[in-house]
Amino acid sequence: CSAPRPAQAISSSTVPTAHHWLGPHRDARLSPRTGVVPFMALLLLQRRPVAGRVLLVTGPGCPGHGLCRSNVQEQTRRQVALLNATAQDLFSLYLKCQGEPFSSETDKLCNPGGVFFPAFRVNRTSERKEVMVAMYKLFAFLNASLGNITRDQEELNPTAKELLDRLHNTTKTTRGLISNLTCLLCKNYNVFQVDVSYGESSKGKSAFKKKQQGCQVLRKYVQVIAQAARILLPHLSPP
Repeated sequence: CSAPRPAQAISSSTVPTAHHWLGPHRDARLSPRTGVVPFMALLLLQRRPVAGRVLLVTGPGCPGHGLCRSNVQEQTRRQVALLNATAQDLFSLYLKCQGEPFSSETDKLCNPGGVFFPAFRVNRTSERKEVMVAMYKLFAFLNASLGNITRDQEELNPTAKELLDRLHNTTKTTRGLISNLTCLLCKNYNVFQVDVSYGESSKGKSAFKKKQQGCQVLRKYVQVIAQAARILLPHLSPP
């Protein structure tokens, strides 16, 4: 499996310090249990339907917003734009690596209609705070889903280096984005709790079902990230 150019994640040096606290949680993000990451407290539940409350910080306020860099808004804008620009290529490469019948029966096998995804009911006229919260829920869900897909592909396609690199890079960018959204929610709105939902784990499923679930999630991701970019980017543009 190959594509013209692998997606590049935003460098870890360009995201807030909170992102660095995540460390190499590669195994943790794939766990079907609850895990708490400092500051972000990203719950790692992967059953359907699953709901949880993400505690962005402890205490009644958001003292952690002091960790936000001065350009956090610009970094957030760049990360959303990057994810949007690379989503279709990731999906296409994923399809190529799964082989038949996924390549020839994409519409049938990758129909995302039955895939759980967080409700996304904001639009350009929504208040900025409402948009930020909806984005946090979306990307927290996506981060867990990418972990699920990456784990499966490491098992099913261990030699598909370019696909695995793209999945890892997309996950890194998503984590940086979640960290930046955390900063913005705390700094601008003193929001330190967000109710989130996560999708279905593929653990225990057949190889075909694992491939299909990843295909459905990534196809839905292509659709949702485009919508998210259209709505969020104007809110993050300089005045």
